Amino acid sequence: MTDQADAQNENYETAVLGAGCFWCVEAIYQRVNGVEAVESGYAGGHVENPTYNQVVSGKTGHAEVAKVTFDPEEISFEELLEVFWHTHDPTTLNRQGADVGTQYRSAIFYNSLEQKRIAEESKKRTDKSDLWDDPIVTEITPISNYSVAEDYHQNYFNNNPNAGYCSVVIAPKLAKFKKDFPHLLQETI
Repeated sequence: MTDQADAQNENYETAVLGAGCFWCVEAIYQRVNGVEAVESGYAGGHVENPTYNQVVSGKTGHAEVAKVTFDPEEISFEELLEVFWHTHDPTTLNRQGADVGTQYRSAIFYNSLEQKRIAEESKKRTDKSDLWDDPIVTEITPISNYSVAEDYHQNYFNNNPNAGYCSVVIAPKLAKFKKDFPHLLQETI
């Protein structure tokens, strides 16, 4: 997988997804076949180019997100959303596990009307399935005020696999992802 700066192929598309802490989202999507790059960032708030400390205060309106650059000939936006619904709890408002606040909300930030349509249909279909007992509260909104997170947040799990949060929170999510989606795993990671 290349880094975000190298993933500028005009045939690639991007998806911006919030599913709690961006370290978890990044680690999962880095392992999805057809994903060319993943960048941790912030979206949806009212402050230009916020810092991590500003975002985690909950006062900027941003969500922690992963910007996923993918090859639609290898994986569809709909398949990326299937991973999204299965790898976090989209039924908890402004919370993922111990991470609480609007910055950890479940969100799909679409960048086209086609992505909006696919996201809304996927959400309805998933809500009607037996995947989750409670209703899905994921927001689906146009991408706004996106900015890249600081360098130390990029590739976080791969750079810090033995850190406490990585061992306790991310590693079990990755194990579940690998078990549930073996057909989507990249061979290189």
